[in-house]
Amino acid sequence: MLKVALLHFCFEDYTVQLANALTEFAEVILIHPEQLSALHRSHLNAKIKTVGFWKPRIRDGRNLLVLRQLRQVLQHLQPDVLHVQETNNSWYDLSLLFGQLPPLVTTIHDVFRHPGDQDLKFGSEYTRRIAYYRSQHLIVHAQSIKDVLINQFRVPQHRISVLPHGELGSLYTSFAVRQYQSSSETVAHTINHCIREPYTLLFFGRIWPYKGLRFLLEAMPLIAQQFPQVKLVIAGRGDPIERYFPNGYDPKRYELLNHFIPFAAVAELFQRSTAVVLPYTESSQSGVAAIAYATGTPVIASQVGGLAEMIRHQQDGLLVPAADGPALANAISGLLGDPDLQNQLRTAALARCQTDLNWSTIAAQTVEIYQKVHQKSRQAV
Repeated sequence: MLKVALLHFCFEDYTVQLANALTEFAEVILIHPEQLSALHRSHLNAKIKTVGFWKPRIRDGRNLLVLRQLRQVLQHLQPDVLHVQETNNSWYDLSLLFGQLPPLVTTIHDVFRHPGDQDLKFGSEYTRRIAYYRSQHLIVHAQSIKDVLINQFRVPQHRISVLPHGELGSLYTSFAVRQYQSSSETVAHTINHCIREPYTLLFFGRIWPYKGLRFLLEAMPLIAQQFPQVKLVIAGRGDPIERYFPNGYDPKRYELLNHFIPFAAVAELFQRSTAVVLPYTESSQSGVAAIAYATGTPVIASQVGGLAEMIRHQQDGLLVPAADGPALANAISGLLGDPDLQNQLRTAALARCQTDLNWSTIAAQTVEIYQKVHQKSRQAV
């Protein structure tokens, strides 16, 4: 059985799901920031060994010390493969230029900076490509990302694999249940059987320009003409929400949660909503859709990038042209007025969480990559 070290600086929900699934196929060591380690410990498979590290601010020179310590940890562990989730950390990227590492697999979530994304760490826009060339293999979640890596960065296609982005909703449901179990089993049961509000829509995640919130807001008055009860929940941090409502807003029409949403509160937002709307102007892949599928919440999204590859139009979700408020309004109105379509999309989305979006399936595919990389590294010795 291979010994695999998983290292991440972010993408914690994704990494927890992957780590748990990999225990079926490999010995797993999870290396992640201490502040995240404490939060997720109770959601990790008991077979997983965890190593926490202190994560300084990105401009802190002590990052050099942390990276040196991580190298020492890896030398002690001697994993067969090191799998790193895209770090957005220029210190880590630069460290790849020096010294030896175990055979390296890197998952690339985004090739380029999203327009208006203020979370991007200092320097990482220029250093992230180092991982493209220093990794023995890259994993991406959309063919469109693979094409960019091949055509613009000249990464050989045999070094890139396209794997699905696994569902995340089951993890967030477990966060909610565990949060409430100690106080009330009844509340925990309610989280698992949340009643959907028939005219509630959800916009969830970071509020940056590329998320296309303004197009959803353009669509809302059109939807309200047919469904006066419609309500939009906007949940997430990012741009000050006031800039989208310069003249104020109707609290009966809009519920604004302009802050970080605690993990334990995420599932209920999805489960109470009739649909999740992703009006993005560009996209590599979507963790929001990955939550929605496993909570049985229909997705309406722009036909762009990885979203267009993940969502099967009129089978398990709906796709609309990007930056088109009227088209978005038509799709949303059509779904709100068609309970049979809602049930069809919900059933199909949940079914995919047992097939291609299932983490056990994805872990098996990932281990095949590990085995090839490990075998090739041994042949090179």
